[in-house]
Amino acid sequence: MASQGAKVVVNYARQESAAQEVVKEIESSGGQAIAVKADVSNEQQVLEMVKNIKDTLGPIDILINNAGITRDGLLLRMKYEDWQEVMDINLTGTFLCSKAVLRDMIKSKKGTIVNLSSIVGLSGNAGQCNYSASKAGVIGFTKSLAKEVAGKGITVNAIAPGFIETEMTDALSEKVKDQLLKEIPLQSLGKSEDIAEAALFLASDSSRYITGQVLQVDGGMGI
Repeated sequence: MASQGAKVVVNYARQESAAQEVVKEIESSGGQAIAVKADVSNEQQVLEMVKNIKDTLGPIDILINNAGITRDGLLLRMKYEDWQEVMDINLTGTFLCSKAVLRDMIKSKKGTIVNLSSIVGLSGNAGQCNYSASKAGVIGFTKSLAKEVAGKGITVNAIAPGFIETEMTDALSEKVKDQLLKEIPLQSLGKSEDIAEAALFLASDSSRYITGQVLQVDGGMGI
């Protein structure tokens, strides 16, 4: 985003050092960025974050809802807290952040919202009832909001990543990774850059006539 001229806001809840590293990387390349702390499941913190961003950088034109956590486990053993925390971050966070930026987008009659769903939001996955439900909810949210705001010049789309090389997949055993590769036609895990490029496309003028869609970036898993 920064390489294409966007002023970037890096939101974080706990990992300030990681967020600042991203800011430094953007600034070293000649871009502009700030890091802002906020728990996206907390409405007041989200509102304060958006106000801070507007006061510092101006109106928000692009929102990428990519905060997400997992608390995996079979449903019979799943604690209520593990269900609720995943819903709060993955789904309620998407709702709160979208609502917080929407009024200004409607006033300016332009804006783009890109929500991160998941391939398991489409297919389901044993041991991930909470995560799959939250990501399926993101898809329903995306399609509904797209219909609400299309007449205002705002697009809303979702990306459904497959298995991407992140901290989440780093925790998987080699045996599990080998099994996953058998299910991916391209026979490799994706990279975070693959998702970033898809988000960039959906936030650009190249996708101006696309809204309410789910772009699967999954190496063919969803075929």
